[in-house]
Amino acid sequence: MVEFVGREEELQNLHQLMQDNKPVAIAAISGMGGVGKTELALQYAIQHRNTYNGGLCWLLAKTGDVGIQVVQFARTQLDLKPPEDFDLLAQVQYCWRHWREGEVLLVLDDVSNYEQVKPYLPSSSSRFKVLMTTRQKLGRIAKLSLDVLQPEAALELLKSLLKETPERIERELALANQLCKWLGYLPLGVELVGRYLARKQDLSLTEMLRRLKNKGIDERSLSKSKSETDMTAQRGVLAAFELSWQELEDSDKQLGCLLSLFATAPIPWKLVEQCLPEEDTEDLEEIRDECFLNLHLVQRKGEGIYQLHPLLREFFQYKLTSLDKGEELKLSFCRVMVAVAQDIPESSTLEQITAVSPTIPHIAEVANHLIQYVSDDDLVGPFIGNARFYNGQGLYSQALPWYEQCLEVTKKRLGEEHPDVATSLNNLAYLYYSQGRYSEAEPLCIQALALRRKLLGEEHPDVATSLNNLAALYRSQGRYSEAEPLYIQALALRCKLLGEEHPDVALSLNNLAGLYYSQGRYSEAEPIYIQALALRRKLLGEEHPDVATSLNNLAYLYDSQGRYSEAEPIYIQALALRRKLLGEEHPDVATSLNNLAYLYDSQGRYSEAEPIYIQALALRRKLLGEEHPDVATSLNNLAYLYDSQGRYSEAEPIYIQALALWRKLLGEEHPDVALSLNNLAALYGSQGRYSEAEPLYIQALALWRKLLGEEHPDVATSLNNLAALYRSQGRYSEAEPLYIQALALRCKLLGEEHPDAAQSLNNLAYLYYSQGRYSEAEPLYMQALDILEPRLGADHPNTVSVRRNLASLRDRLPPNQE
Repeated sequence: MVEFVGREEELQNLHQLMQDNKPVAIAAISGMGGVGKTELALQYAIQHRNTYNGGLCWLLAKTGDVGIQVVQFARTQLDLKPPEDFDLLAQVQYCWRHWREGEVLLVLDDVSNYEQVKPYLPSSSSRFKVLMTTRQKLGRIAKLSLDVLQPEAALELLKSLLKETPERIERELALANQLCKWLGYLPLGVELVGRYLARKQDLSLTEMLRRLKNKGIDERSLSKSKSETDMTAQRGVLAAFELSWQELEDSDKQLGCLLSLFATAPIPWKLVEQCLPEEDTEDLEEIRDECFLNLHLVQRKGEGIYQLHPLLREFFQYKLTSLDKGEELKLSFCRVMVAVAQDIPESSTLEQITAVSPTIPHIAEVANHLIQYVSDDDLVGPFIGNARFYNGQGLYSQALPWYEQCLEVTKKRLGEEHPDVATSLNNLAYLYYSQGRYSEAEPLCIQALALRRKLLGEEHPDVATSLNNLAALYRSQGRYSEAEPLYIQALALRCKLLGEEHPDVALSLNNLAGLYYSQGRYSEAEPIYIQALALRRKLLGEEHPDVATSLNNLAYLYDSQGRYSEAEPIYIQALALRRKLLGEEHPDVATSLNNLAYLYDSQGRYSEAEPIYIQALALRRKLLGEEHPDVATSLNNLAYLYDSQGRYSEAEPIYIQALALWRKLLGEEHPDVALSLNNLAALYGSQGRYSEAEPLYIQALALWRKLLGEEHPDVATSLNNLAALYRSQGRYSEAEPLYIQALALRCKLLGEEHPDAAQSLNNLAYLYYSQGRYSEAEPLYMQALDILEPRLGADHPNTVSVRRNLASLRDRLPPNQE
C-alpha cells in the first residue's frame, strides 16, 4: 500500500467544502490528469466513512451513463426496486427518495461533461454530499483546485515506494530530487517511476533519469504495469494525457504543440501570439481560457504569464512529431525568440532586465535545442542575447558560457573563417577583458583582428573596431606605447571609411583622449576631448547620451588637474542631461552622481560628497542588483570618503564588503581586487595597524604585477604605498629603494612631467626629510613643485601640500643653506 503524503491541507479544505448545508452540497476536485484527484477523493471517503452512515456511492462518470449506474447501485447494494415502467430519470429520483437513512457521499469520478451528469444528482436533501473529480473547471460549483506536490512531498512519496531499499534514495539524494523535478512533482509520474524502480532494484536513479530525459513521455516507467493492481490510477501518464488530447480541436492541438517548444518556465502570452501571427488574438485567448485553462493543461502564473507542466510539455512534444505543421511551428518559434534576443541592449537597466527576464529561458531553449532551425544570418543572435542579459548585470561568469558556446557553434556551422566567428572571438575577448583576464583576452583580440583583416580586407569598419578594442586592452594593462598607434590607426581608418563626421570617429577621438589622460598628457587630451564633444553635438544633437558621456569625460580631466571650478558645472550639466534623456533611474545617472561626489571628495567638501555617494550607491543597487561590480565601486568610494575623514570604524566594514563583492564577481585575480586590497591596507596603515596592512599591500603588489606586468602605473602606486608603510614604521632602508623604484617606473611609463611622478618625488623627499637628509630632500621638493604648478595650478591640494613640505624643510635649514 502506497503512503498518502503531501495532501493533508487539501483533505481539510475538502472536508470544509463538503460541510455546506445547502439542499445538496456539491463540490469538485479539479486538476490536470495525473495530479491525484481520484486518490484524494478516495482518501477523503476512507477518512470520513463514519461521517457518512448512509453509505458511499462511487460512480465512474467516464465509463457510462450515470443514471444507469445509480439505478444499478441501488438495486445491488441497497436492494431498492424502482418501478420498471418509470423512465430512467424517474427511477433515479425514486432511488434518491428511498435511499438508506443518514448522510450519503456520492463520488462521481472523472466527470467530463457536468451538464450530462447534473439531471441525475440528488435535488432536495441536504443529507446528500456530491463529490466530483474532473479535469475541467465546472463554473460556479465549489471546487478544490489540486496542484502538483510540493518538492518535499514528492520526495517523500518516492521514498515510500522504495521502503525496502531506502539506501538507494540516501545514496543519490540529489538525483532523487532531480528525478522528482523532471516529473514536475506530478503524483502519478512519481508513483509510476517509484514503482518501476521498486521492481528494478539494480536500476540506479542516475540511469533512470537518463532514460527519462532520453525517451521522455514514452519511457516505459511512465506506463502502468499490469502487475500494479493496487494503484488507484487506471492509466499511465501518456494514456492519462491522451484523454485530454482527444477533447482538443485541431487548432487547440497546434497551440499545445507550440507551447511545448517553450522552456519549462513561465511563458509570456505575447510571445505565443507573436509565434502565431496569422491567428486572431481573441481566438487564441478563447482557446487558452476555455480549453487549456478549463482542462488544467496550463496554469496562469501572473498577468499575461502562463506555464505548461513539464510532463504535459513532454506529451505535447511527443505529439508534435506527428503534427503536420510541426516544422513550421519550430521555425516560427525560433524567429520570434531570435528577434527578442537581438533587441537586448549591451547595457541594461534593472527595468529592462526585468522586462526581458521572462524570455531568457526560452531564448536559451532555442540556443540549446533548436539552433538548427535558426538561419546562418541569425545564428549568433540567441547566444549574444543571453550573454548580454547576464553581462549587462555584471554577471560575467554566467555570460561566459554563452559567448563560448557562440564561438563553438559558429565555427562548427560556418567554418573557422567567417565574419561571425570573428565577432564571436571579439565578444569573448571583451568578456575576458571585463573580468581582468587580460592574458586570455589578448590572443582572442589579435585572432579576431587577423580574421577580419583576412575576410574583410584591411579597410573595413569591423577591422577598425578590432583595432580599437585591442588598444583598449593594452591601455588597461598600462601598455600605452602599444595602445597609442592602434588607437590612431583605428581613428584614421574610421575617418577614411566613414568620413570625418561619424559617431564612430567621435568614439575613437574620445578613446584616444582617454589614453592621453591615463598618461598624464592632459594638454594633448583636452583638445581631443573637446573635438569629440563638438562632433557628437553636431552629429547627434545637444541632447544625446554620447554627448553626456563626452561632458563627463572632459569634467573628469579637469577634476584630475585640480581645475575644480571648471569641472563642477560640466559634471552637473552631464548629470542633468542624463537625467533628462535616461530618466532618474539609469546606471549612467548613478555614474554621474558618483563622479560629482568624487569631485567634492577631492576638494574636501565631505558633507556634500557623502549624500551623493550614498545616492549613487542606492541607485546602483536598485538598478543593477546587490551583486554588480559598479555597486562594489560605489562601496569602495564611500569607504574611501570615510577613510579620508578618519571615520575608520565606518570605512572598514564597507571596504571589506567591496572586496568580498569584487572577489565574488570578478574572481580572486582582477585589478579591482588588487585595488580593494590596497585601500584596505591603507586604512589599516592610517590606524597604525601595520602588521595587518603589510601583507595586504604585498598581496596587492603581487596581484598587480601578475595581472598587469612589472611595468604598469598601478604597480608603481603599489610600490609607493608599501614604501610609505615602511616609512611610517621607521623602516627607512626598506622604504627608500621602493620609493626610487616607483619614481623610476612612473617617469618611464607616464613621463617625467606627470603629476604622479611629482608625487613620487615628494614622497622620496619626505623620506629624506624624516631622516634629516635635508640637502637631498630640498631639490626633490623643488622638482615636484616645478611639475605640479604648471600642470595642476598653484592652488591644487597636491601643489599646496608640496609647497608646505618645502617650507617646513627650509624652516629647519640653517640660514646659510637656504
